Amino acid sequence: MTPAVDIDPRALRAEFPIFTPVGDRAPLVYLDSAATSQKPTAVLDAMDRYYVETNANVHRGVYELADEATARFEAGRDSVARLVGATRDGTIFTKNASEAINLVAWSWGVRNLRPGDVVMVTEMEHHSGIVPWQIVAEITGAEVVFAPITGDGQLDLAWIEMTLRDAPVRILNVVHVSNVLGTINPVADIARMAHAHGAMILVDGSQSVPHMPVDFPDLDADFLAFTGHKMLGPTGIGVLVGRPEILDAMGPFLGGGEMISDVRTDGSDWAELPWKFEAGTPPIAEAVGLGAAADYLRHIGLDRIRAHERELVAYAFDALSEIDGLAIYGPRDPDLRGAPISFSLPDLHPHDIAQLVDRQRVCIRAGHHCAKPLMRTLGVTATARASGYLYNDSHDIDALVSALQAARSYFAR
Repeated sequence: MTPAVDIDPRALRAEFPIFTPVGDRAPLVYLDSAATSQKPTAVLDAMDRYYVETNANVHRGVYELADEATARFEAGRDSVARLVGATRDGTIFTKNASEAINLVAWSWGVRNLRPGDVVMVTEMEHHSGIVPWQIVAEITGAEVVFAPITGDGQLDLAWIEMTLRDAPVRILNVVHVSNVLGTINPVADIARMAHAHGAMILVDGSQSVPHMPVDFPDLDADFLAFTGHKMLGPTGIGVLVGRPEILDAMGPFLGGGEMISDVRTDGSDWAELPWKFEAGTPPIAEAVGLGAAADYLRHIGLDRIRAHERELVAYAFDALSEIDGLAIYGPRDPDLRGAPISFSLPDLHPHDIAQLVDRQRVCIRAGHHCAKPLMRTLGVTATARASGYLYNDSHDIDALVSALQAARSYFAR
């Protein structure tokens, strides 16, 4: 059965140079977009045009070339803000989602957390949503607690609400879509719980912003972090979206050029938002490329991408069920999960699985996926993971199943 939605992955693949056939090599089956996505020509061309036509530093020069570079850089910001319904002054460019979360942990956490305060994260967080808070907690005397998951791979909302009521939780770090379980968390509901008890919430949207409609005001969150390279954009750039009134009250994360309005021997004054948090020469070409990626996603339609991936996941569940002994982690209802599908096969290490399916040019992930606390909760050291995107279809799932069957036969010899 072919997913019955109006996205044509085969037609879209023509816009991604990496899928261009090379000699007599088998077609590339790329199922690792949860780690990084492929890039369309629209993104690559936008970055190339910046370097060829307007390469200059931004915000500093008064000559025409510098003005054009600044215009393209800030247009990228506008496109990204428009994608998630954010204000431009609340849209900050960072190096990646990890740096975006670190920005909040250091700029807000170090200055506001006190001994006895609680930071809540979840058992399904990426390490980026855990480690910065552990470091800051050690400095401030705060405590990091982990919200548990249920047996079907969803957050225990009753535990979260009880802990918010009974403990001095100051901030929650909650992943929108788990990069392991695929679980779509009800972050708007969790945000309302948090605010009702005086806590703030930071949402990690690395696996949601590229794949489904995400509107920052509708999330009711205080911060939203995501990264460019998972949403068809370049590496080296991420985004922190925040409520401007909160960002305005926070001190800067990094110091240097660009983020100041005045520097004196007795101190410095900070630039306005969003530049207060963008020290030094920013990733200019990357911002241009990310803006092009945001425009590309808006042109395709995030609602259409979500519908396509939901059908692709449903098809994958049916196809993978044909493999005896294969275990899938996370919710089984495609309505409750995003694109990542983590699985295991008895007596086969995930690394062996990934290497063997690669012989048929099927690219999947293997490892702990930067989620070791979750791996321990699941009782495994690693999983294999297949994650589709708008350029994947049922033929890619069929290729994965065939490659997995071949891997099992190899070890059965």
